[in-house]
This record gives sequence, structure tokens and C-alpha cells, in this order.
Amino acid sequence: MTNSDIAKVFKAFCDESRIEILKELSDSEKCACKLLEKLEIGQSTLSHHMKILCDSGIVIGRKEGKWTHYSINPEGIKIAKDLLKNITKME
Repeated sequence: MTNSDIAKVFKAFCDESRIEILKELSDSEKCACKLLEKLEIGQSTLSHHMKILCDSGIVIGRKEGKWTHYSINPEGIKIAKDLLKNITKME
């Protein structure tokens, strides 16, 4: 994994809005429409955050009609945990 790839993963965690999105997704998949309502942000802002989260591999999206449904990617979370362990050399 390149340093650029690693930075994408950690970028996903370094914004308050993205942390809130991850908290919202922690219990179940959510439609973008529900995230928009809960977070009280615009569609373009949500799209920006979701692109970063999806590009990092932490979140995955699936299209259903005109909406995208997002969920936490367990494999992405495992990669993030492993990266932190490897970078810090901590268990």
C-alpha cells in the first residue's frame, strides 16, 4: 500500500462530519436521504464526504433507484486498524 493510499484511509477519519456519518452507519445501512435529514447538510456536501469515505474503503455504497445506500465496510475497517498498528508498531 502506498503512502497515498494510507493517507486516503486516515483522511476519512479527520473530519467531524465524516465521524458523524460513520456513527450514523455504525448500526445499519442508511440511505443518503436519511443521512441528509439527520446531518442537516446539503446533497453536494454529503456527496463530497461520501466520496472520501468510499475512496478510503471504509464505507461502501450501493445504488437503489435514484438513491445510494451506504454501510460500513468491515474489510475497510480491518485495513484501517492494521495500518494504524503497522505505522505505530503498536499492538
